[in-house]
Amino acid sequence: MIIKLTNTSDQSLKIKAFLQKRNFSHRLISTIKKMGQLHVAEQKVTTLDLLTPGDVLTVRLPKEKSDAAVPFSYVPLEVIFEDDNWLVVNKPSGLSSVPGPSNRTDTMVNRVKGHLKKQGSQDLVPHIVTRLDRDTSGVMLIAKNRVAISVLAPQIETHQIEKKYVALASGQFSVKEGFIDQPIGKAADGIHREIQADGQQAQTKYRVLKQYDQYALVSVQLLTGRTHQIRVHLASLGHPLVGDTLYGGPTDLGITRQALHAQSLKFTDPLTGKVHLFKTELPEDMRRLQYV
Repeated sequence: MIIKLTNTSDQSLKIKAFLQKRNFSHRLISTIKKMGQLHVAEQKVTTLDLLTPGDVLTVRLPKEKSDAAVPFSYVPLEVIFEDDNWLVVNKPSGLSSVPGPSNRTDTMVNRVKGHLKKQGSQDLVPHIVTRLDRDTSGVMLIAKNRVAISVLAPQIETHQIEKKYVALASGQFSVKEGFIDQPIGKAADGIHREIQADGQQAQTKYRVLKQYDQYALVSVQLLTGRTHQIRVHLASLGHPLVGDTLYGGPTDLGITRQALHAQSLKFTDPLTGKVHLFKTELPEDMRRLQYV
């Protein structure tokens, strides 16, 4: 893999300091020193050399080899955006994000591997950034190489990636806008999640966009990223998602999965400094319920 980085500042920096400013971890820099190469103007350099303003640093690392236990799937993706480091897709409901015991051959990871192979990529280890439940649809961010996922890590850890969802939540909302700050932990059955005093911190903002007779169209923003967070938090208010059998949502309203869609995602590319915002339309099964 090859990454090109430009020193856009007005000062010279040692390459190690320059990489650290771009969120390259100590571990990644060590990997580059041991396994990779650094070049400026086709001249080999080290992390102790200076990078002057305007210089372009080329980082080369060995390719990430395909894991034989994760087969390629060539089912086409709905690509929203793609460059050398990032892939943004619109995930359909019913598709798992990562391989598991029930499905190891056709998940988002398998499909991204197939997509990368068809492109002739040498890096065949997709790194899922924003994982979605199997029956949740919408925008997903995937890092195409280990450098991209590594430099994005600080944004992931500090919840700086802005994720907004749209849901159909059951019942009549008496409070039209709110902030839910309730810790979430794994239930005794190992499947459900629930509000637990000693669980992981979980924070969700919601706003009712339109109230219907039996449910509401709700805009939701995740401030943290716990498993089933939106589903658990809205159910804790007495408003489980329409179609969500796991958390007691109604199943007789015309949708066969939890009515949850990842509508938009915003993040800053740490390799370029560019801010990206991606949006997707509601899928047909959720749009249809707006007119019932």
